[in-house]
Amino acid sequence: MARTTAQARPQNLGHTIRRLLSYMGHARLSLLAVAVLVSIAALANLCGTYMVRPVVNALSEGRGDDLPGLIAFTVIVYVIGVFASFGYTQTMVRAAQKVVFDIRRDLFAHIQKLPLSFFDRTRTGDVMSYFTNDVDTVAEALNNSFANVIQAFIQMVGTLIVLFVLNWQLTLITVACNLVIALYVRFSGGRSKMFFSRQQNALGALDGYIEEMVAGQKVVKVFNHEAANVREFTDRNEELRQAGASAQAYAFTMVPTTVCIGYVNYTIVAVVGALLAVNGMADVGALASYLVFVRQATQPINQFTQLGNFLLNAMAGAERLFAAMEMEPEVDEGTVKLVQTGRDTWAWKLPEGMGIGAYGALVRVADGAQQAEGASGVGGDLAAEESGAVAQTTALGVDGTVLATGMLPLRGDVRFHDVDFGYVPGRLVLKKLNLFAKPGQKIAFVGSTGAGKTTITNLINRFYDVDAGEITYDGINVKSISKADLRRSLGIVLQDTHLFTGTIAENIRFGKLDATDEEVRAAAKAACADSFIRRLPQGYDTMVTSDGANLSQGQRQLLAIARVAVADPPVLILDEATSSIDTRTEKLIERGMDRIMEGRTTFMIAHRLSTVRNCDAIIVLEHGKIVERGTHEQLLAQRGEYWQLYQGLKELD
Repeated sequence: MARTTAQARPQNLGHTIRRLLSYMGHARLSLLAVAVLVSIAALANLCGTYMVRPVVNALSEGRGDDLPGLIAFTVIVYVIGVFASFGYTQTMVRAAQKVVFDIRRDLFAHIQKLPLSFFDRTRTGDVMSYFTNDVDTVAEALNNSFANVIQAFIQMVGTLIVLFVLNWQLTLITVACNLVIALYVRFSGGRSKMFFSRQQNALGALDGYIEEMVAGQKVVKVFNHEAANVREFTDRNEELRQAGASAQAYAFTMVPTTVCIGYVNYTIVAVVGALLAVNGMADVGALASYLVFVRQATQPINQFTQLGNFLLNAMAGAERLFAAMEMEPEVDEGTVKLVQTGRDTWAWKLPEGMGIGAYGALVRVADGAQQAEGASGVGGDLAAEESGAVAQTTALGVDGTVLATGMLPLRGDVRFHDVDFGYVPGRLVLKKLNLFAKPGQKIAFVGSTGAGKTTITNLINRFYDVDAGEITYDGINVKSISKADLRRSLGIVLQDTHLFTGTIAENIRFGKLDATDEEVRAAAKAACADSFIRRLPQGYDTMVTSDGANLSQGQRQLLAIARVAVADPPVLILDEATSSIDTRTEKLIERGMDRIMEGRTTFMIAHRLSTVRNCDAIIVLEHGKIVERGTHEQLLAQRGEYWQLYQGLKELD
């Protein structure tokens, strides 16, 4: 099994920081309040520590009357610091959640805009890792790092200034030791970042594998693949362990190294300071205060090193997040809109001043241009039909003549003109494909697996775009139609049904969110799902969980058909819609399906003889090309590919 990760190792740390800062700007007022309160708390700590000097000097010089005032001032300073600390921690929690909320919202919105090809090559677990592991690392860093970074910076700078004020000679020793610490932190941090990035990618890959195996447990158990899965999981888990261990190995050496160098610095300063005090070159109070500050001088550095672990891990997660958010969204250059003109009538609304030209392309209408005679909808005679192919010269005019403007009735006329398409560059699935579906026709696609049947339906709704050629819908190139409006005109029932967590009624209503209860029940009756739904414990209020695991495959398929029925689309695409329904149930729903398909152009991928033989036209595909087209009786009379397929299916029946 090939291993993939959702995103390669990120490279641009500066860009990631700028993006993260832009999100932090959404909570700028809260973060400003945090910065002010943190500054007050840090300055209160510095001031309180400095008060050691006057208190010690007052004691050593016998000025007992000054002590109550000095002590009271020190207490007040520390109380202010405590309240400031409480305030910034509470404010920071809310600000961090606001930033994470915005990131999750924008990430989810962007994921919705990505093309289907992204989901083809990216596992669900990898996508989920963005919303869980990566977002959580950013949230943890914000909660634990933003305020502490400000506090540590103020304490470090303030402590250094106070140390120079108290004794500049001793401070030179402290500065030298701190430079050694900074150099080591820089080296260790760089190595940690690389391994933290590997850790996030390995975690995403592991999550993807877990998701696949949990979703496919029935297959795993059928083939006794448990032991092999454990071995595969162990290998992936080992990759994560190695990356995590390497990251933590470097990251966790920073704190003990800082502490060790800090103790060495403290010892040297204490000895040298004592010698200065003995020789009268420093007062005792200054030395006492200085030693406290020296101990505190390593505290902000320790904070920085500890925060480095959070920040490095968060940057690795944030880089993955922003890389996903910067992936190219699905392109939608369409400007033609779908509008409802009556209870059961729809029309395409062309942009102002635009008309249809050659092969359905939108062209600007010249001043005074006349619409062609009889050009209603798609311009009169749609095409010459010759033995299953479409003539390449149509009444739409390859000379670019504008044949229609304004509002065009939606009729359901779909045509492929010399279409080439392949999912992988250089490997075509469809080759110079020409086909047509007249308004209201039921078109069936048959052929061997991989012949291109499902691919055709994927191109109609623009899940993918053609490599060459054009597809027209009521004479309009589908690329000129807004994707949302194009897909709104199409009702699709897929072979692999997907139900959402919620009630039966809510799953049917997914096809039309504002559908009434009566419309939901009518759709269920049309799909012959009403009888089994009413036999469920809570009827239409029965909860569906785990993608409908509490329902049979046939019942799930019936709900998918009902979901399309409630949407009442002008054009239907049925991809093996009855593949999971037994023959008896199929007979029952034929009447309902006929009602749903009545007056609608319908594309069907089916192998059931009863379904295929009732279609207006059957298209036989082999290796991405149309080899036969006709009615059931016409194709049997030809005794070609369809006849052979029919004989094989007849034997199976």
